[in-house]
Amino acid sequence: MEGQSYARMPRVKIRELRDDYARFELRDTDASIANALRRVMIAEVPTIAIDLVEIEVNSSVLNDEFIAHRLGLIPLTSDRAMSMRFSRDCDACDGDGQCEFCSVEFHLMAVCRNDETQDVTSSDLISSDHTVVPVDYSESAASIDASDGISGNKKGGITIVKLRKGQEVKLRAIARKGIGKDHAKWSPAATVTFMYEPEIHINEDLMESLTLEEKKEWVESSPTPVFEIDQVTQQVMVVDAEAYTYDDEVIKKAEAMGKPGLVEINAKQDSFIFTVETTGAIKASQLLLNAIEILKQKLDAVRLSEDTVEADDQFGELGAHMRGG
Repeated sequence: MEGQSYARMPRVKIRELRDDYARFELRDTDASIANALRRVMIAEVPTIAIDLVEIEVNSSVLNDEFIAHRLGLIPLTSDRAMSMRFSRDCDACDGDGQCEFCSVEFHLMAVCRNDETQDVTSSDLISSDHTVVPVDYSESAASIDASDGISGNKKGGITIVKLRKGQEVKLRAIARKGIGKDHAKWSPAATVTFMYEPEIHINEDLMESLTLEEKKEWVESSPTPVFEIDQVTQQVMVVDAEAYTYDDEVIKKAEAMGKPGLVEINAKQDSFIFTVETTGAIKASQLLLNAIEILKQKLDAVRLSEDTVEADDQFGELGAHMRGG
């Protein structure tokens, strides 16, 4: 009806949360908002990444462009990215992109003086800002049990290049704020997916008409462990509805067995389950909060634009009346 309000109040419920992983529910909204949030998390949340490399010495086996490309893809801790300026908008350096408000400077100097091959890694990068440093994955590497035959004191960091005796790399790099829409190196998300929450209803009367072997055959037709047979009552139960992948295999199997309507599976149109993995540049919780803030700003801009158009129309009508008068 005209004048009826369709405003919704979306809700987020966190199911699992780690520094680089999050699983949460988004409820009371529709697919357009869910997909908008997903796209913002991938392409609109800013991070800091190396954008300019000046190589002074490089006698390694990798050419300058290859090293620069590898440096750009190293994730940097980007907790202060939201407060930094984009280099194109920075008035302190007139868009040069090399001042403290819009950039961070790195230096790398490595020389191999031994007969053994030397690994040059992201931990060798020296930052001008202690809050913006390469993401350290050495802790997870060091936690590997020594019984696996892997040394726990192996040098951490992401490998940039390997040097033999006499080879040297010396360079200066500038890291800037950016978004994944401009280049994938600025994307804070390794992957962001969402699925509709499924509703599964088993027709108990039809299910009881099946033999135990038929029940087992039907349960096993599902590629994922959605259903299970109770060992005592021999009833088929839904044990993990969210494992369902909307493949329709159990529905096809029921029809092939002459039991159409054995199971009814529907997707909740206002409930979504998100899975988020980050590159480590920012924590998963911060990625979600930043994405919501950016999406809110975009929606506010659209609303402001609509109000401006409506105001322009009203002033246009007023001007027409005045000219007519």
